Amino acid sequence: MPDKPIAIRAGEAPPRTRASSYPPDLAAKIGGRVKHPLGDLFGLRNFGVNLTRLPPGAASALRHAHSRQDEFIYVLEGEPVLVTDAGETPLSPGMCAGFPAGSGAAHHLVNRTQCDVVYLEVGDRTPNDHVTYPDDDLVAESGADGRYRYCRKDGTPL
Repeated sequence: MPDKPIAIRAGEAPPRTRASSYPPDLAAKIGGRVKHPLGDLFGLRNFGVNLTRLPPGAASALRHAHSRQDEFIYVLEGEPVLVTDAGETPLSPGMCAGFPAGSGAAHHLVNRTQCDVVYLEVGDRTPNDHVTYPDDDLVAESGADGRYRYCRKDGTPL
């Protein structure tokens, strides 16, 4: 395994090789999202950090809520809309939001502008997480290995 870097320019980190692990019929909903996994690059195990770029029309994820994992976002560039159970909140550079585990509050960002949105997302890696997707026929479970397994809401595996 190659040595971990001491420091890098975040924008120069390699992007994820796979745009999404969502089932193909739902993956198109996120558009051209590009994630640069910064935490993995440094070998972080307890939490993940991604530098994420949303081109016009893209979404950060399907709207979702985690049972065991906290999430945090910090907007660096652009003006995304945060969509939650409470409605829509316009964001701008310097704004941040947090999503506590187990709250049931589903969320995601959407880019409705003509400019890219760039933000940092931070999340912990607590195993045995359950993710609900209120707008889509999807649920996910993470095992002890941290990998998510998706199925339809009726339990049909994908």
